[in-house]
Amino acid sequence: MFDILSDKFSNAFKYIQGKSKISEENIEETLKEVRTALLEADVNFKVVKEFVNSVKEKALGEKVIKGVNPGEQFVKIMHDELAKIMGDANEEINLDRPGIVPILIVGLNGQGKTTFSGKLALHLKGKKKKDVLLVPADTFRPAAKAQLQTLARQIDVDCYDSDLSLSPKDLVLKAMEEAQKLHKNVVIIDTAGRLHVDEELMGQLKEVKDVLASYKPEVLMVADAMTGQEAVNVSKVFHEAIGVTGIVLSKMDSDAKGGAALSIRHVTGVPIRYVSMGEKMKDLELFHPDRLAKRILDMGDVLSLVEKAQENINESDAESMMQNFQKGKFTVDDFLKQMEMMNSLGSMTSILKMIPGMGGMLRQLGDLSPAENEMKKMKVIISSMTKEERQNYKVIKESRLKRIARGSGSTEAAVTDFLGKFKQMEQMMGGLSSMMKGGGFPGMPGMGPQKGFRQDPNAAQFPGMEGKQKKKGSKGPWGKGYF
Repeated sequence: MFDILSDKFSNAFKYIQGKSKISEENIEETLKEVRTALLEADVNFKVVKEFVNSVKEKALGEKVIKGVNPGEQFVKIMHDELAKIMGDANEEINLDRPGIVPILIVGLNGQGKTTFSGKLALHLKGKKKKDVLLVPADTFRPAAKAQLQTLARQIDVDCYDSDLSLSPKDLVLKAMEEAQKLHKNVVIIDTAGRLHVDEELMGQLKEVKDVLASYKPEVLMVADAMTGQEAVNVSKVFHEAIGVTGIVLSKMDSDAKGGAALSIRHVTGVPIRYVSMGEKMKDLELFHPDRLAKRILDMGDVLSLVEKAQENINESDAESMMQNFQKGKFTVDDFLKQMEMMNSLGSMTSILKMIPGMGGMLRQLGDLSPAENEMKKMKVIISSMTKEERQNYKVIKESRLKRIARGSGSTEAAVTDFLGKFKQMEQMMGGLSSMMKGGGFPGMPGMGPQKGFRQDPNAAQFPGMEGKQKKKGSKGPWGKGYF
């Protein structure tokens, strides 16, 4: 998401790069490009007008900081204003209050309400240590109940066996009674949607909210990020009719232009609390305006990357690999663990986007799916290897090679190719280990020559790799054209 917008912003900033100061003349073309980019991204025109005027006012009123070039300073102003229109900081729902907290999930049909209900239940159960009850309250779509029950089993959360013949308000009252008996902290109520907003739907939602008034319910509206301005308009209607306390943007991993994310808070005044990024139950993130602004401007999102790593990477596995690495040892098992850790963080593209400045490199590399497919094939080959072979691939001779090929459904040539690539990676890791032991990287300021490294800039940078340095466009460990 935001790839097109990021590209257009990057092109817009070229007009101010290399300038000695910020002036109305040299930012006029940049702001014109920014305005066009935002309108093409389906951002509300009033939001665009206010945003551009605010950036212009701040840029012209800002004194150029010594040591910071005007281009960088302009990008910083853009970042701050982008974050501001999206809400400044994350505002998660307040669960630190006595009694049961009911959360009404509302929105149109097909927006992802039921899937989000499951994701939210898993999030609150895991990160907030809450005892959650899921409640199917869609009396118009019986399949929604079966879907929610299936999701509840997947994430090991209780799901209320709703009587769909009851009215929504009566159904919800009975569910709250059950929640009290089971001593639940949070009740997530998946309500009915329509293909369009109508009076009947709003009337039912008002009744449900009214019977829950004593519990002070949260009302989260799920909006499809792909629908752009339509999502903003629908959110406004729901908020005016029933009072929404938070917005959830679903399908944020799609090719959506981003207009909803950049407009919805400013137009409705309701904070965006969560973003849903995929089909897996763990694919839910808190909405951080400042972090999203950084992603849009290709400044990365290191904080989110670190949080993902802390949640998904096994600490003991990481320590074990580090100990091997410090000893100069790198096994096929270590490589497999690295691939699994990477996979737990998301796709290669999503990870690289969180690293500052990598947006431009990704645009040059293009589609990374061939590299990811190559990694999947490697995992299948590794799964056909014995423990001994994973610890020491050098024991693999002809008979073992044939067995591994048969077991993985590969050719002997494919297994040989994998072993050759792994040997290159082993040598590279050995070189990095030597650098760490030597106190740093060769050629860096304040550091002398490191033992085992050639100082000729054209020589191979890793021991044992002489004459094998990567030529432009040559085939490296990950396949042609990658790294």
